[in-house]
Amino acid sequence: MMEPHVTLDPDNLGPAAEKLRGPLEQQLTSALQAATERVAHEYSGEPVDEVAHELLDETKAGLHQDIADGFVPNQRELHRVAEAIVREN
Repeated sequence: MMEPHVTLDPDNLGPAAEKLRGPLEQQLTSALQAATERVAHEYSGEPVDEVAHELLDETKAGLHQDIADGFVPNQRELHRVAEAIVREN
């Protein structure tokens, strides 16, 4: 199973978020990896787009509400993780 990693673009971060970038990336990565495991475990033939949506929902559910509200992942990368789940199951 793949272990996705979240990397924040420093050009899109404000000063406060830039100071917290490392811990924030760790928290987002941890939530995405946990979501990946849950979605892969529960996968039962859904299409890739639905799996990507489930990944986003599960990731946000594992975050503090303020962080979840501001989390806008790269959709291409999220889709790539969803494709890996579909392919491996």
